[in-house]
Amino acid sequence: MATLPAGRGWWYEIKLDGHRTVLWRTAETVRLQARSGRDVTAWWMDIALAGMDLPAGVVLDGEAVVVVDGRISFEAAQSRAASTLERARRLGQMHPALFIVWDVLALPGRDVRGRPYTERRAAMLDVLAGLPSPSRIQAVSATDDREVVQAWYESLQGTGVEGVVAKLATSTYRAGRSGAWRKVRHAETVDADVVGYVGPPSRPRALAVRLPDGRIALSQRLGAVLAAQVAEYLAESPAVRRGRTAAGEVYVRAEPGLMVEVLAGTTRHAVVTATRLR
Repeated sequence: MATLPAGRGWWYEIKLDGHRTVLWRTAETVRLQARSGRDVTAWWMDIALAGMDLPAGVVLDGEAVVVVDGRISFEAAQSRAASTLERARRLGQMHPALFIVWDVLALPGRDVRGRPYTERRAAMLDVLAGLPSPSRIQAVSATDDREVVQAWYESLQGTGVEGVVAKLATSTYRAGRSGAWRKVRHAETVDADVVGYVGPPSRPRALAVRLPDGRIALSQRLGAVLAAQVAEYLAESPAVRRGRTAAGEVYVRAEPGLMVEVLAGTTRHAVVTATRLR
């Protein structure tokens, strides 16, 4: 098993292969937002409808996942997220989505992001316990037993589980990277922030990404599907400034908020391989 942090105070969650989504239960409705900040409520209407059973004022963070033939399918979730609204509704009828919750940001009347992980998880479980059963909104599995998480990691690899996330019991909620939260994936990939692109925004040829060591590098040429998904985000990103990578290549800067997976073995080079959006 890849190295997980050990010792007192660590909790471990299953990391599912889906689309990161934040759910707001407002006084009147439910709103879903992708990692990029885009409103995706209409694309995941089955989750939004299930969210109407939550108390007003609750904000949850989690993954929209799609199960196909007993396996979590990132491809199915990706296809739905990138579809037209009409096609997304058809795909939702074929394979309804689940919203797997791993954190709570707000409870009615109060922001809980500054509370410890264990306190937030207990509050999250209390909120979800009030939902009708069965519900499309469910809590992610978690444990503080390292032997249990090792068994999960080894036995669930072929089911669409991406890996595990280790979190300190005392950690607060933070939107960015934190040493208190550590991902261990089955695949050798790392997350990288998209800082720009090369080519027209309607069909970008490559991405400029900020790697974990702080370097900015260009990706290899994007495939058609990934280019189309990035283009949808770039349509809302004004092309006003240019930047340069560590190797001197010029790119157009993009608004922050978009993240991609890149193959870990390529991050030592001037050009990296982007595999998909996060």
